[in-house]
Amino acid sequence: MAGRILKADIDEVRTRVNLADVVGDYVALKSAGVGSLKGLCPFHDERSPSFHVRPQVGLYHCFGCGEGGDVYTFLQKMDHVTFAEAVERMAARVGITLRYEDGSAPAQEAGNRARLFAANRAAAEFFVEKLATPGADAGRRFLGERGFDRAAAAHFGVGYAPKSWDELTKHLRGRGFTDQELLAAGLVSSGDRGVYDRFRGRVVWPIRDLSSETVGFGARRLFDDDKGPKYLNTPETPIYHKAQVMYGLDLAKREIGRSKQVVVVEGYTDVMACHLAGITTAVATSGTAFGVDHIKVLRRVLGDDSASGEVIFTFDPDAAGQKAAVRAFGEEQRFAAQTYVATGPEGLDPCDLRLARGDEAVRGMIDAKKPMFEFIIRQQLRSHDLDTVEGRVAALRAAAPIIAGIRDPSLRPGYARELARWLGMDIEDVTRAVASSGGRTASADRADARGRPDQRPAAGRPQRGPASTGPARRGPGDRYAAGDAHGGPPPDDRDAPPDERDAPPPDEYDEPAPLRGPTLAQLPSDPATRLERDALMAILQFPQLVGRALLDRAMASGFANRALAAVRDAVRASTDAAESPAWLETVVGAAPEPLAPLVQQLAIAPLPQQRGEEALTIYVRDVATRLVDRDLQRRKSELLRQLQRTPAGEDPDRYRGLQRDLVTLEAERRSLRDG
Repeated sequence: MAGRILKADIDEVRTRVNLADVVGDYVALKSAGVGSLKGLCPFHDERSPSFHVRPQVGLYHCFGCGEGGDVYTFLQKMDHVTFAEAVERMAARVGITLRYEDGSAPAQEAGNRARLFAANRAAAEFFVEKLATPGADAGRRFLGERGFDRAAAAHFGVGYAPKSWDELTKHLRGRGFTDQELLAAGLVSSGDRGVYDRFRGRVVWPIRDLSSETVGFGARRLFDDDKGPKYLNTPETPIYHKAQVMYGLDLAKREIGRSKQVVVVEGYTDVMACHLAGITTAVATSGTAFGVDHIKVLRRVLGDDSASGEVIFTFDPDAAGQKAAVRAFGEEQRFAAQTYVATGPEGLDPCDLRLARGDEAVRGMIDAKKPMFEFIIRQQLRSHDLDTVEGRVAALRAAAPIIAGIRDPSLRPGYARELARWLGMDIEDVTRAVASSGGRTASADRADARGRPDQRPAAGRPQRGPASTGPARRGPGDRYAAGDAHGGPPPDDRDAPPDERDAPPPDEYDEPAPLRGPTLAQLPSDPATRLERDALMAILQFPQLVGRALLDRAMASGFANRALAAVRDAVRASTDAAESPAWLETVVGAAPEPLAPLVQQLAIAPLPQQRGEEALTIYVRDVATRLVDRDLQRRKSELLRQLQRTPAGEDPDRYRGLQRDLVTLEAERRSLRDG
């Protein structure tokens, strides 16, 4: 067994890795203010982005489902790797050689994920090399007949599996891989005489995940004596799940995120043809039908949070293609983007169309796309005899529910008019049929207008962002409960504003209970808490812009919310590290353990949009200044009350002292306002 990775190396890798680049392999990110990015959460379905990334501090957090952490946490949850595997993967990414406590190298345990990735990489290299050998004539001929030259094959990593039972097996054994590892990777099969190559005498395409790691292969039959299926794929393995990967997505992901368009085709050669024709957003499923898991992957890459995106499906005109179209339509409303169908002239798929008519014809096919609803309605009409009254009525009954189910209510009247025209019927008859066919509810329409999916939130899932207004329920022992603004005077009397001194006695909260920190979404919405929250967000994220003097004064101010007051104390104890890269880590370490997640959320939550660093500096100093000014006002109110309770004639020295304190305090306020 290898020892633990040295903590210094773990920290070094974390510092060197750009979290935005890693997350960007899975999620389309866009600016959410200075130093902040946002996108659709990869851990739960959502239509409006609540997933925020702050590369400067190396943390992410979703204000919808509560998931958060650093780059290692992200990889562990996205790719189901161990912590050590996540560190090793990122170390390889940034070129750092890891050290272990006992000085050993990483353990090479049979079947672990890192070894499976390595085996697939080695196999992909082997297949590519074999495509250039004399024995691969059939493979090169197959590609050439479809318009793919050597450069195209290299771009897509296409290779050739020799017509041999064990050539790949022997090669990978020579690279140090065990038979058990090769079986676990799906590269070999097992028989009575041992293991043998799974792919033999076939053209092979590597199937990669979003991080461009090869997780499996798809192989096309070439020889008549091959009795296997036309296309053979890697079986399900610990790293290959066919319902969650799409061929070509590693090459298309950035253009998909930029253009807000994805083209879903039906085969590997169709993906190649589209990319070579300039449609670089094309992807295909791998060994399975298009389904819900594919939609989740595409929505994250697409940044599918508005109706501005496009998802374009291409289907063959045969029965299988029509069945695929209906199946895709059944999932259409899971997209916020508009869905379309593109069909080639004479039923040609993109690969055949490119061969017959060139790249421009492929681009024209995609440009001539039709809305998914129109395509499906026309498919329904084709299955009825529209020359008879009975056929037209049956067609109306079949098409009306489709129109009623259109997500955008403003589109329904237009489709109703089109249907009336296609059927040769009165618009009133069609409108009544659509209205009586069920359709969507008004509440569903309102939900879509707000940009949220038509689904109830998961139990226990916070549904508000950082500006949430709802306090959380809590028990009497919850010392750091979110709604603690009126939960009893803090230990230090300065933390209690004058209007909150009639709070319940502190022994109400003395019952023992586990400490639970609130989330950012659970904080109360009263003005006092909002100011404290905003000031801590600004100070945690940009301490260098606040400045040490103002930071010290702000963190000496009283806080109304107990949880935020504890965070303030952690910040105050860490101010010497304000200019260091370990600033946030130091504050987290100084905070009570239940509040560590809250500190991280405050450090990630987006600040109001500011144009440029000068405007950002003005904002962060202003919010810190308002916190100090509030504290000075509280002190002024207390001095005035004391002055009222002190008769000038009975205690003139105390009276004059209070007056001097008031003058000094007011001068301090003027100095604060003047900057």
